[in-house]
Amino acid sequence: MKAATNTFTLAARVLHWLMAAMILAMLFIGVGMVASVSARHEWLLAIHKPLGIAILILAVVRLAVRLRHPPPPLPADLPVLQKLAALASHWLLYFLMLAMPLIGWAMLSAGGYPVMLGASLRLPPIFPTSPVAFAVLRHLHTGFAMLLFLTFLAHMGAALYHGLIRRDGVLSSMTGRR
Repeated sequence: MKAATNTFTLAARVLHWLMAAMILAMLFIGVGMVASVSARHEWLLAIHKPLGIAILILAVVRLAVRLRHPPPPLPADLPVLQKLAALASHWLLYFLMLAMPLIGWAMLSAGGYPVMLGASLRLPPIFPTSPVAFAVLRHLHTGFAMLLFLTFLAHMGAALYHGLIRRDGVLSSMTGRR
């Protein structure tokens, strides 16, 4: 590990903003899939699967970057409860970025559905076929998606709080502007 600075590394910033866009798109695609039974459902599903695997891969890379390059310290005058909330919410986001694609993959495996990442790239099943497991994993995937959306909103709200109200450098440490 390297010593923390007052900004995130370029790799961390690029991964952060790229994944923020991907996760937001994924959440809306997921809502669109659940709300549709038309041909649009298949089109959205064809985007959802490879995007989920891409998020999984980038989450692993992002976690490695974070462990190698610790984030900048939070402001010294930030209350302890807010520091704990920031730490907990960041690790919850990492957990969900890893868990959501794995649960989705396991859910499809349990349902006997192929996980296609294109016309010819098929991922192997990671869970045995089981209608009961499929149902449980589907509910878990949905529940975690809601938790991810709420955590995403809280994270965005905290960033805006730091950037617009406190103006303490927390937001600028991720935007790269000082």
